[in-house]
Amino acid sequence: MSKLYLECYSGISGDMFVASMLDLGASQKVLEEVLASLPLDGYKTGITRVNKSGLDVCDFNVVLEHDNHDHDMDYLYGEHHHEHHHHHEHRHLHDILHIIDHGEMTEGAKDLAKKIFTILGEAEAKAHGTSIEEVHFHEVGAVDSIVDIISAAVCFDDLGIDEVYIPVIYEGTGTVNCAHGTLPIPVPAVNNIVSSHHLPLHIDTIKGELVTPTGAAIASAIVTDTVLPETFTIKKTGVGAGKRAYERPSLLRAMLIETTPRH
Repeated sequence: MSKLYLECYSGISGDMFVASMLDLGASQKVLEEVLASLPLDGYKTGITRVNKSGLDVCDFNVVLEHDNHDHDMDYLYGEHHHEHHHHHEHRHLHDILHIIDHGEMTEGAKDLAKKIFTILGEAEAKAHGTSIEEVHFHEVGAVDSIVDIISAAVCFDDLGIDEVYIPVIYEGTGTVNCAHGTLPIPVPAVNNIVSSHHLPLHIDTIKGELVTPTGAAIASAIVTDTVLPETFTIKKTGVGAGKRAYERPSLLRAMLIETTPRH
């Protein structure tokens, strides 16, 4: 039995999760082969070591090619400008399931990737008052989210983890700007996921979005228990870096743990 404890004191996002799994020893080669097999292009991935608060941690980054797109222009010109540049962002769930099905990965990784996308799709559909078949994955369906989620599933599957403990997920406060206007934090998709899947949330005083919809969907797809064993030993630790700069370092720690039976 392989057990994982996810320490989400800085929230959770897709790239942080993938980085923490790679840092734990998920195969970079396996991941790169799966990504190369996907019917999806227009991006590159980078796996690097970065320094956060003096710690050496893993960073997973999806870089969109030809993305000289100025996101601030969206606010000035609205959605049409947005779609003109990012025609590939408007995908439906069936398009994404097609991409997953055509990737060369294990059945376990495929099933998990589909589960994560379905959780995300249900939450986005509920937030926008539409159905999961109809919802446009504009933020979700963006190439970087697809790559994050498939990578998360592949790396998690590669580590062969059976149990996942997530006792608490920290979230910030305030609002975020999106193409549709200003949203409260947790953003509606995160709120819906946390609500539907009974994820244990702690609202911290930090201003900003600590939990992304992708991060929340990954957490709810893999969590098996929200109560940590009273005592355990740590076999290995992986740390993934987040991209955002808040007053607390943006880090996700993932620990492979062992529980020792009491005598």
